[in-house]
Amino acid sequence: MVFLSKIKYFFFFAIFCVLIFFPKGASVSGVTNLRIEILALCGNDVQESGEECDGVDLAGSSCVSKGYAGGSLLCNANCTFNTSSCTSGGGGGSGGGGGDAVITSVIFSGRAYPLSKVGILKDGQLVLTTIAGPDSNFNASLSGLSSGNYIFGVYGEDNQGRRSSLFTFPVFITRGAMTQVSGIFISPSIAVDKSVVERGEDIAIFGQSASNAEVTISVNSEEEFFVKTNADKEGIYLYNFDTSPLEMGKHSTKSKAALEGGVSSFSKTVNFAVGTETESDQAPTKISIKGDLNRDLKVNLIDFSIAAYWYKRSLSSDFKKIEAEKLNNDGKINIVDFSIMAFYWTG
Repeated sequence: MVFLSKIKYFFFFAIFCVLIFFPKGASVSGVTNLRIEILALCGNDVQESGEECDGVDLAGSSCVSKGYAGGSLLCNANCTFNTSSCTSGGGGGSGGGGGDAVITSVIFSGRAYPLSKVGILKDGQLVLTTIAGPDSNFNASLSGLSSGNYIFGVYGEDNQGRRSSLFTFPVFITRGAMTQVSGIFISPSIAVDKSVVERGEDIAIFGQSASNAEVTISVNSEEEFFVKTNADKEGIYLYNFDTSPLEMGKHSTKSKAALEGGVSSFSKTVNFAVGTETESDQAPTKISIKGDLNRDLKVNLIDFSIAAYWYKRSLSSDFKKIEAEKLNNDGKINIVDFSIMAFYWTG
């Protein structure tokens, strides 16, 4: 009993160590390039990226460089300049420049699916959503956090509304710190076109991943089978798996993606059965409507946000194709495009 008790305490101690020491630049098993790093720490007397100043470190600035006649330039507790002690030409104080709120934030970046929705959870609650770019990359920040341990989760939602598995990781937030979580690689979405497949027929395994990613598909049987395929520019992948080697009964499949040295975790598991007749589930078709920029069969605020991002900007080559198909094909985003989206609005 004493031995078992010691094992129990060792187990809890190990969990404690993971929560406390993991966040400082470590990686998560199964995702080869996830990094959690402190980019800047407000209050350490060193001006860093994202800070105007820090304590006595004014980054070479002065009241004169800020346009005042003289005086003493100070630094607020939130690492922004305080010009209240600077003097104008008349010699009086300029006023203003209080502020003692300490900025604490987390920046999330990584790969999802092209023009897809990305959700970020804090301790199981959805706190932030963003849209990945045409290249599948996303970047989002969360501010106003208190110091302490958090469990963050990230998921992607593909163009048919299918969600990825939830990728979770612990982070310890330091007061006044800017923490970056980079290298997130959201697992692919996955589906099959048959709930029951006659043995010897093909079953289509499909979904969405990062643009041009290599997708590895696992089919669970008495012998586990692994096959590979490539996603296209839109992140769509499809593999027709021959069920001849599978025994009769229940089976499952899952997938993971690899791109430029990064590897995602496995997707959700999808079940199917091999039997004596086929029962269709869903077909891997790509249907779209006008104004539907992220191909989720809806025109809503997500599409509006995508269009707003490109408003009066030079369109990327990939987005030009989307604009030509979904909007008015004039190679730019303007009020005409927003009118088209309003006409086809689904909410």
